[in-house]
Amino acid sequence: MEPPTTIPGAEGDIAKVSLSDFRKLRILASSIVSQPENFSLRNGHAHMYAESKPQDFNITLFDQDVRVRAIPVSYLWKYGDGTSRILSFPGGPVAERGFDEPTSTSHVYQDTGDFRVGLTTRFRGEYSTEGGPWTPIPGVANVPSEQITMSVWRTKKILVAENCNRNPDAPGCASLFDK
Repeated sequence: MEPPTTIPGAEGDIAKVSLSDFRKLRILASSIVSQPENFSLRNGHAHMYAESKPQDFNITLFDQDVRVRAIPVSYLWKYGDGTSRILSFPGGPVAERGFDEPTSTSHVYQDTGDFRVGLTTRFRGEYSTEGGPWTPIPGVANVPSEQITMSVWRTKKILVAENCNRNPDAPGCASLFDK
């Protein structure tokens, strides 16, 4: 739902920044980051997060200096497997994490393959005319990010109870390079 279009206290602003003006700014898209880079395991937790930050712009309207700020407020993830979700936070990097450990921004792929992951960041805006108070801009700007490809692989567990020196053909003993 769009915020109301009338803003208390903004009646005196000559240089009002409209939603249309706000959406014309070159707001930088968030970056999609995955750990490890663009790779996950089927039924494992693919950790992804958005790198975004507030952005400031200086414009002139009716010969007045106007500062405009774009602030990220939500993140719409499309995982490429038919699922999506909206988060109110970008997430962040996680040190020494395994595929069996969920994070607040991870996603579990049920199938193997390459999936195009998309992200749209919703920015709210506010402006200040000639150094005055910050006034909210009604509405939001939706800024899509460049997609990434997430490669999801399967794993196979093998219990090995044999010594490779005694039986070089036992599971897990053959070298990939000898073939």
